[in-house]
Amino acid sequence: MSKQEKKDQTQELIKETAKNLFFVKGKFNATTQEIADEAGVNRTLINYYFRSRDNLIQIIFDEAHRVEKEKSEIIMNSDLPFKVKIAEFIEGSLSTSLQYPYLETYIVSQINKGICHTRDVEEDNLKKLYKDIEKEMELGNIEKMAPIQFLLNMISLLVFPSAVRPLLLENLMITDTEFDQIISERKDIILNMLFKN
Repeated sequence: MSKQEKKDQTQELIKETAKNLFFVKGKFNATTQEIADEAGVNRTLINYYFRSRDNLIQIIFDEAHRVEKEKSEIIMNSDLPFKVKIAEFIEGSLSTSLQYPYLETYIVSQINKGICHTRDVEEDNLKKLYKDIEKEMELGNIEKMAPIQFLLNMISLLVFPSAVRPLLLENLMITDTEFDQIISERKDIILNMLFKN
């Protein structure tokens, strides 16, 4: 293995470890030392490759944000029938929730800290989405309401369980494995709640 390949592998390992600590385990305050220990590398390597903990966090945050943005683009830019589009969006969101349970919570915590967050959705796309929702309401496929309420219903049903995961695990007395199973079963439940037919 060349020196460059080893360097790339180590950088990737550090990034994946940080992502795991932040988005999978929800340890947002993990220190450089904790990330290094978890990755099995020397702490100085993190500063060598990423200059600082904040820089490393910004890089994994940008990658996480890209995941969110790609998710939104599926729904905005596809020509599929509306319900199919929503079903795909729900499926993508649920699989991201299973992969990175604390991703949304982390993004919200970063916005609250005033860390730069670019909007995921273009205004024209949002207007088109509202029109599509209104059309579905006219056709009788969705309960009549303000289109934004439909979006809030969908987002709440998708995001809330993962956002309060530790609370649900404790109060509903379920294990991580059981929780993941419950999340993976939510697609049809959510679709049936959003659509009349």
